[in-house]
Amino acid sequence: MTDAAIIVAAGRGTRAGGNTAKQWQPLAGRRVADWALKAISEAGLSPIVVVLHPDDMAMDGLPKEVIRIAGGASRDASVRAGLAALDPQVVRNVLIHDVARPCVPQSVIAAVREALNVAEAAAPGLAVTDALWRAEDGKVTGVQIRDGLMRAQTPQGFRLAPLLAAHAAHPGGAADDVEVARAAGMTVMIVPGHDSNLKITLPDDFLRAEAILSQQQRKNTMDIRLGNGFDVHAFEPGDGCWLCGIKVPHDKALKGHSDADVGMHAVTDAIYGALAAGDIGRHFPPSDPQWKGAESHIFLAHAVALARSSGYRVSNIDCTLICEQPKVGPHAGAMQARMAEIMGLEADRISIKATTSEKLGFTGREEGIAAIATATLVSA
Repeated sequence: MTDAAIIVAAGRGTRAGGNTAKQWQPLAGRRVADWALKAISEAGLSPIVVVLHPDDMAMDGLPKEVIRIAGGASRDASVRAGLAALDPQVVRNVLIHDVARPCVPQSVIAAVREALNVAEAAAPGLAVTDALWRAEDGKVTGVQIRDGLMRAQTPQGFRLAPLLAAHAAHPGGAADDVEVARAAGMTVMIVPGHDSNLKITLPDDFLRAEAILSQQQRKNTMDIRLGNGFDVHAFEPGDGCWLCGIKVPHDKALKGHSDADVGMHAVTDAIYGALAAGDIGRHFPPSDPQWKGAESHIFLAHAVALARSSGYRVSNIDCTLICEQPKVGPHAGAMQARMAEIMGLEADRISIKATTSEKLGFTGREEGIAAIATATLVSA
């Protein structure tokens, strides 16, 4: 026995504007109907019946495997036509979905199917949170208590056999299939709906749907970015060096406009680099006196927040400190923990290590410390 689907696409949707029915209008590179079909197909529902307006029966671009059925003059008449195409000996459950809901998340479809393991009917809904008014002639004439009110969504799922009987007994004119089922005495379980599962009704809804679909596509396509950072600071007289958020005892300090944390600066620049967002100097100019002596965790936290607001998360960091002195090894664990705290990451996603330059160059002459870092960002 299978879970089948009926996509109701026989309406004209004139309130949405345009020169054609809303289900055939373009949306994020496809048609509205194509997105609805894609969501239902990816859920593994089969067979899929598409109920079309009689004038649309020869519509191009629909998958070959879908069953095309001509709809009726009303929604419930169209659903009855779709139900008639299903074999009760093969299909146990049927999910009925409005073609005008192209952004339905897979989690909503899965919740409806899961509920049908224990219930004969289930539908997604969202609690009404806005104040409700009654209106007449453009004026508020009263209020409606919203306690217990839900916003209905689709797909609405049912055991096929009792739904067939419910439709056969219904006089017609139902707003949706939940109304038909309840009229026949069926109990309908409510599962969580989703704000993304909007129904395209008015022209502005196309813009909202396109934004939702674009976000869903970004989530479904992992984008990986790599960046590297390099920094150098010279020694000056002092009593220790700030390295990756830890003050390491030494007979010198590092010279810089801020606290000169060369490791943290390299990591920060690696994140900016992965975002193609310049370097620390672009975001925190050394010419600005407010950053004189600033603690470098301010810069690093800004880079991490910028990555997050750009749709990425930091996956891991690898930082190498290059110096003869001070010795980094005894402090590497504390550095790792401090960097993890600042960045909001697990410590095992941050590597802090050190090497020497074999007495060569300015680091070999103990004139300063260099650091190189690599950052990996992935789409959030």
